[in-house]
Amino acid sequence: MVRRNFETCLEQLNTELIKMGAIVEQAINTSIAAFKNRDIVTARDVIEKDRIIDDMEKDIESKCLSLILKQQPVAGDLRVVSTALKIVTDMERIGDHASDIAELVLDMEDEYNYDIVEHIPPMAESAVSMVHEAVEAFVERDTEKAAVIKAKDDIVDDLFEKVKKDIANILLNEPEKGNMSINFLMIAKYFERIGDHAENICDWIEFSQTGDYKNDKLL
Repeated sequence: MVRRNFETCLEQLNTELIKMGAIVEQAINTSIAAFKNRDIVTARDVIEKDRIIDDMEKDIESKCLSLILKQQPVAGDLRVVSTALKIVTDMERIGDHASDIAELVLDMEDEYNYDIVEHIPPMAESAVSMVHEAVEAFVERDTEKAAVIKAKDDIVDDLFEKVKKDIANILLNEPEKGNMSINFLMIAKYFERIGDHAENICDWIEFSQTGDYKNDKLL
């Protein structure tokens, strides 16, 4: 009976994490839409809805701590709950970065073209893909998929280096676009961080199945 109750709680926890992952993914996509279209209304919507993600993080953390204190899980079960605690933090930070991008959209008063910085569109696409696939890997408990996703962070990092060169060229040839260029660079940095958090999620997926975290045995 106790075991059945614990498994039910784990299933509920998993459902909440999947739901949070979907909302976080939507937040990123919406912030990119606001950025592409210079859509102030959409940008404000992303910022307002970030509170939903924050509330979900607190609720899931509370459920995890309750499971640990009341059920005192061991071995594999403890890894699953610990993983949920870690993943929810990365998801919340991804949501924050989506909101950060939206705030920069509000800050950019001048008109701009989304693709004026050549490598930002593919960088955004790669970062969003990593998050989507990381959530899928978590749902499927797929460590092989997680390893593939982690390798994609190198693509995002490489694109960020190219973005910096794009920005340097704009500043050299069109110095009047300095403020806009700085905002674009900050947006690219947020995409780079989103990729890092997706990679973190994959590290914790591997831990949940093996007890190893970045080649160190934790549990």
